[in-house]
Amino acid sequence: MNSSRIAPGPGQESVWDYPRPPRVEESPKHIQIVFNGITIVDTRNARRVLETSHPPVYYIPQSDIKMEYLVHTSGGSFCEWKGSAIYYSVVAGDKQAPNVAWSYPNPTPAFELIKDCIAFYPQMMDACYVDGEQVEPQPGGFYGGWITKDIVGPFKGGPGTWGW
Repeated sequence: MNSSRIAPGPGQESVWDYPRPPRVEESPKHIQIVFNGITIVDTRNARRVLETSHPPVYYIPQSDIKMEYLVHTSGGSFCEWKGSAIYYSVVAGDKQAPNVAWSYPNPTPAFELIKDCIAFYPQMMDACYVDGEQVEPQPGGFYGGWITKDIVGPFKGGPGTWGW
Protein backbone atom coordinates (compact mmCIF):
# COMPACT_ATOMS: atom_id res chain seq x y z
CA MET A 1 0.00 0.00 0.00
CA ASN A 2 1.18 3.52 0.75
CA SER A 3 4.31 3.71 2.92
CA SER A 4 3.38 7.17 4.21
CA ARG A 5 0.11 6.00 5.78
CA ILE A 6 -0.88 8.19 8.71
CA ALA A 7 -1.60 6.14 11.81
CA PRO A 8 -5.08 6.93 13.14
CA GLY A 9 -5.40 8.36 16.63
CA PRO A 10 -8.21 7.70 19.09
CA GLY A 11 -11.59 8.10 17.36
CA GLN A 12 -10.02 8.33 13.89
CA GLU A 13 -10.16 6.09 10.82
CA SER A 14 -7.44 5.63 8.22
CA VAL A 15 -8.61 5.51 4.63
CA TRP A 16 -5.90 2.88 4.13
CA ASP A 17 -7.96 0.54 6.34
CA TYR A 18 -11.04 0.92 4.12
CA PRO A 19 -11.82 -2.03 1.84
CA ARG A 20 -11.34 -2.63 -1.85
CA PRO A 21 -13.77 -3.29 -3.38
CA PRO A 22 -15.58 -0.52 -1.48
CA ARG A 23 -18.50 -1.04 0.87
CA VAL A 24 -21.52 1.04 1.80
CA GLU A 25 -22.89 1.54 5.30
CA GLU A 26 -25.53 3.62 7.03
CA SER A 27 -24.29 6.69 8.90
CA PRO A 28 -26.07 8.34 11.83
CA LYS A 29 -23.91 11.47 11.50
CA HIS A 30 -25.59 14.83 11.00
CA ILE A 31 -25.00 15.85 7.36
CA GLN A 32 -25.74 19.35 6.08
CA ILE A 33 -25.11 20.90 2.66
CA VAL A 34 -25.45 24.63 1.96
CA PHE A 35 -25.61 26.18 -1.52
CA ASN A 36 -26.17 29.89 -2.19
CA GLY A 37 -27.13 30.38 1.44
CA ILE A 38 -29.80 27.65 1.34
CA THR A 39 -29.52 24.46 3.37
CA ILE A 40 -30.45 21.91 0.72
CA VAL A 41 -29.59 18.88 2.90
CA ASP A 42 -30.10 18.36 6.62
CA THR A 43 -30.18 14.68 7.58
CA ARG A 44 -29.10 11.94 9.94
CA ASN A 45 -30.02 9.24 7.40
CA ALA A 46 -26.97 9.30 5.13
CA ARG A 47 -25.07 6.35 3.78
CA ARG A 48 -21.33 6.45 3.27
CA VAL A 49 -19.20 4.60 0.75
CA LEU A 50 -15.77 3.60 2.01
CA GLU A 51 -12.94 2.69 -0.37
CA THR A 52 -9.22 2.24 0.17
CA SER A 53 -7.36 5.58 -0.06
CA HIS A 54 -10.55 7.68 -0.35
CA PRO A 55 -12.30 9.69 2.34
CA PRO A 56 -15.98 8.75 2.72
CA VAL A 57 -18.50 9.82 0.10
CA TYR A 58 -21.88 10.57 1.67
CA TYR A 59 -25.08 9.60 -0.17
CA ILE A 60 -28.24 11.36 0.94
CA PRO A 61 -31.76 9.91 0.54
CA GLN A 62 -33.73 12.03 -1.92
CA SER A 63 -36.44 12.37 0.72
CA ASP A 64 -33.93 14.39 2.81
CA ILE A 65 -32.87 16.71 -0.05
CA LYS A 66 -34.68 19.85 -1.15
CA MET A 67 -35.07 18.38 -4.63
CA GLU A 68 -36.53 21.60 -6.06
CA TYR A 69 -32.91 22.85 -6.25
CA LEU A 70 -31.64 19.87 -8.27
CA VAL A 71 -31.97 19.54 -12.05
CA HIS A 72 -31.29 16.20 -13.72
CA THR A 73 -28.72 16.61 -16.52
CA SER A 74 -27.77 14.48 -19.48
CA GLY A 75 -24.39 13.51 -17.96
CA GLY A 76 -23.57 10.02 -16.86
CA SER A 77 -20.72 7.73 -15.90
CA PHE A 78 -20.04 4.14 -14.94
CA CYS A 79 -18.47 2.70 -11.78
CA GLU A 80 -17.25 -0.88 -11.84
CA TRP A 81 -18.61 -1.37 -8.30
CA LYS A 82 -21.83 0.66 -8.21
CA GLY A 83 -23.04 0.68 -11.82
CA SER A 84 -24.33 3.52 -14.03
CA ALA A 85 -24.60 7.00 -12.54
CA ILE A 86 -26.73 9.97 -13.49
CA TYR A 87 -25.90 13.61 -12.68
CA TYR A 88 -27.61 16.69 -11.33
CA SER A 89 -26.91 20.39 -11.35
CA VAL A 90 -27.79 22.50 -8.34
CA VAL A 91 -29.65 25.76 -9.03
CA ALA A 92 -30.62 28.17 -6.28
CA GLY A 93 -31.54 31.77 -6.97
CA ASP A 94 -28.97 33.34 -9.27
CA LYS A 95 -26.33 30.67 -8.65
CA GLN A 96 -25.90 27.32 -10.37
CA ALA A 97 -23.34 24.54 -10.27
CA PRO A 98 -23.48 22.07 -13.17
CA ASN A 99 -23.07 18.32 -12.69
CA VAL A 100 -22.16 18.54 -9.01
CA ALA A 101 -24.28 15.69 -7.68
CA TRP A 102 -24.76 12.10 -8.80
CA SER A 103 -26.89 9.07 -8.14
CA TYR A 104 -27.08 5.37 -9.01
CA PRO A 105 -30.76 4.77 -9.82
CA ASN A 106 -30.17 1.02 -10.29
CA PRO A 107 -27.02 0.20 -8.32
CA THR A 108 -25.42 -3.22 -8.24
CA PRO A 109 -26.78 -5.53 -5.51
CA ALA A 110 -23.85 -4.78 -3.15
CA PHE A 111 -24.77 -1.07 -3.26
CA GLU A 112 -28.57 -1.31 -3.06
CA LEU A 113 -28.36 0.86 0.07
CA ILE A 114 -27.57 3.95 -2.10
CA LYS A 115 -30.57 3.50 -4.40
CA ASP A 116 -32.63 6.72 -4.37
CA CYS A 117 -29.71 8.58 -2.77
CA ILE A 118 -27.59 11.42 -4.16
CA ALA A 119 -23.96 12.37 -3.46
CA PHE A 120 -22.50 15.87 -3.81
CA TYR A 121 -19.03 17.18 -4.62
CA PRO A 122 -18.24 19.19 -1.47
CA GLN A 123 -15.88 21.54 -3.33
CA MET A 124 -18.79 22.78 -5.45
CA MET A 125 -21.09 23.63 -2.53
CA ASP A 126 -20.81 26.68 -0.25
CA ALA A 127 -20.28 24.33 2.68
CA CYS A 128 -20.78 20.71 3.68
CA TYR A 129 -20.84 19.61 7.32
CA VAL A 130 -20.50 16.35 9.21
CA ASP A 131 -21.69 16.68 12.82
CA GLY A 132 -21.18 20.45 12.60
CA GLU A 133 -17.62 20.26 11.23
CA GLN A 134 -17.10 21.84 7.81
CA VAL A 135 -15.54 19.24 5.53
CA GLU A 136 -12.49 19.61 3.37
CA PRO A 137 -12.97 18.24 -0.17
CA GLN A 138 -10.86 15.32 -1.30
CA PRO A 139 -7.93 16.65 -3.35
CA GLY A 140 -7.83 16.26 -7.09
CA GLY A 141 -11.13 17.77 -8.22
CA PHE A 142 -12.34 14.44 -9.65
CA TYR A 143 -13.17 12.77 -6.35
CA GLY A 144 -16.15 13.36 -4.07
CA GLY A 145 -14.71 12.42 -0.68
CA TRP A 146 -15.41 14.39 2.49
CA ILE A 147 -12.44 14.90 4.84
CA THR A 148 -13.04 15.57 8.54
CA LYS A 149 -10.76 15.51 11.57
CA ASP A 150 -11.68 11.87 12.26
CA ILE A 151 -10.41 10.68 8.84
CA VAL A 152 -6.67 10.41 8.11
CA GLY A 153 -4.82 9.68 4.85
CA PRO A 154 -2.93 10.40 2.79
CA PHE A 155 -5.82 10.61 0.36
CA LYS A 156 -5.91 9.52 -3.25
CA GLY A 157 -5.55 12.63 -5.39
CA GLY A 158 -3.40 14.42 -2.84
CA PRO A 159 0.38 14.97 -2.68
CA GLY A 160 2.39 11.76 -2.47
CA THR A 161 -0.45 9.48 -3.55
CA TRP A 162 -1.22 7.83 -6.82
CA GLY A 163 -4.10 8.93 -9.01
CA TRP A 164 -5.46 8.75 -12.52
